[in-house]
Amino acid sequence: MVLVVVCDGAERESTEANVTFTRIDPVGRRHAAEAVLDAKRRKGITWAAIAAELGRSKVWTTAALLGRHPVDSAQAEAAGRLLDLDDVIVEALQLPPERGADAVDTSEPIVYRLEEIVQVYGGAVSELIREEFGDGIMSAIDFEMDFQRVEDPKGDRVVLTLNGKFLPYREF
Repeated sequence: MVLVVVCDGAERESTEANVTFTRIDPVGRRHAAEAVLDAKRRKGITWAAIAAELGRSKVWTTAALLGRHPVDSAQAEAAGRLLDLDDVIVEALQLPPERGADAVDTSEPIVYRLEEIVQVYGGAVSELIREEFGDGIMSAIDFEMDFQRVEDPKGDRVVLTLNGKFLPYREF
């Protein structure tokens, strides 16, 4: 936390009357994500429109502006112009990403269902990867994801495509 002292617009050696203390909290990626969400709602802009402005995929753009991927200065400035974000938020978008369990609200129903999918199908996917590729893992670093809405008369479907590079375990 930083305290800024303003004394009638001039420096004073005394801390008597007319001193104002203003608390300024550091702005991090989480605060920047909240500002992006607020601006997106206020302006009625879609993630697809933001992605087009940044020249990236809709999934990557959403994750990046929510704080999960690095955002370079050109991308942050483009998002800032489109969403009318102030310079402090644009700068915060360029901070290192926040990842891991603490970065996700696991009580959010969609996140909970994704965890449930991994709980039910994770073992099967691991077994199928081993059978098809050998001993190794699917990379979450060299990774792409796609999101699609597919119309269906019984109710529209959400199609997630997880595309990770296979990384074999090495023996030393």
